[in-house]
Amino acid sequence: MISIFKSRKNIQCEWKKKTIEYARSVNAYVENGKNKGWENAGKEPKDNGRDKLVPRFLDALRAANLDGEVEGFRKDWPLAHSPFYSILGENGQSIPEISLLEDGTIVARIGSCYEDGYVVEIRNSAIRKLDDVSYFGKSYDKKYFAFTSIDGITVTEGWMGKAVGNFRYPRKNEGVPREFNLPEGDEISDPTKIIPFPKGDKVLFISSEGIFVLSNTGSTRLLPTEEQISDHFNWLQEECPEDELSLGLSMEHGSVSPCGKYIAVGSQDGSHLVFDEELNLAADIGNMSEYPHYALFSHDGDMVAVNSCHFYNGMTIGVETKHFPEFKTEPYDEHEKVQILEDGSRVYAGVSRDDEFIVGNAGGYVIAFGKDGKEHWQHFIGSSIGDMDISADGKSLICSTHAGYLSVIELDNVEREPYEIGTGNNSEVRRWVFWKNEAEPLQW
Repeated sequence: MISIFKSRKNIQCEWKKKTIEYARSVNAYVENGKNKGWENAGKEPKDNGRDKLVPRFLDALRAANLDGEVEGFRKDWPLAHSPFYSILGENGQSIPEISLLEDGTIVARIGSCYEDGYVVEIRNSAIRKLDDVSYFGKSYDKKYFAFTSIDGITVTEGWMGKAVGNFRYPRKNEGVPREFNLPEGDEISDPTKIIPFPKGDKVLFISSEGIFVLSNTGSTRLLPTEEQISDHFNWLQEECPEDELSLGLSMEHGSVSPCGKYIAVGSQDGSHLVFDEELNLAADIGNMSEYPHYALFSHDGDMVAVNSCHFYNGMTIGVETKHFPEFKTEPYDEHEKVQILEDGSRVYAGVSRDDEFIVGNAGGYVIAFGKDGKEHWQHFIGSSIGDMDISADGKSLICSTHAGYLSVIELDNVEREPYEIGTGNNSEVRRWVFWKNEAEPLQW
């Protein structure tokens, strides 16, 4: 028994030592890259052999969760990501929607939007699966939440509160020019994202078959636009006359401004479009990288930030909404009214506070920058970021990833642990691991 204990203790000490060493080397590499240029940063650090320790780590993590000793576990087994590369393919899963409620409860959708996922509530250390909820969305201020159902989208005031609206799903032929005689078809009931408007009277419905605004009077298609549909269908009829006419979007995304005045949408094919509250086109912003991928409004609604990407890289630019309507730029146009906010990231999620944007990218980094394009800090979690939310006071940030992590990061004037990779005064204080092959979620 003594030899077994020593063996476990040695493995734990090796994990901790190597994790701190790895974080130190990555932080030094990033600092050199930023100060001296990436061509002079040296070789990017590789994981230092912790992968062979993963089986013993998992045994210890499961035991700590079973025994209720999670608080002390991380001091001995600090956070890491790269040691798990070889097992994430069979274990990792997307967490595409999360929200931090006023009382500290976290709600999360587990599983990609196209999978048979589920929703959980996390209160302190207790995790409860909600059998009657499969997908949800939130308004900017979290006054309203939207839920999918068999009949359509239900909007409630507060989380699971009083229903204030019910909206039918859009149909596949809505917004299609009549000359194409597209059948009405089925309802589109599998959204990528649903966002209630600030008054709870409308919902932005984002899906791979179109982006719509749902209201009591019906639904209005924003994407593809009528012009895009006509061009696409004319091309199909000419080049592929035997094919059935159909619509589809890739990299579909959208955002509603805090006051509901503007709606920013986009997809892989096209530019960044902004509509006003009457659903008239207010801005057509040319992408600065290959494909439009994400949109986010500032906390005060005075700027829209839009990201376009190419593979795992990309660029985020900002345009002040005072320049709307009738604002247009061409792709790759270095316009005087277009501010480069961040150059390098393919953005998957974001929040804003004061004059700061905080985004999560494909490389697992959370990056904060101002409206002037100056970087404030960055913090590494690992894997592509899935979704983000922030507390009302702007001090607690929650992030999910495609690896199945759900992290809580305390922001500002918090001492960063020696095993953490980043540049700011922020620290991740809790991580949940939702892995497919684990019997239960694990706290870390």
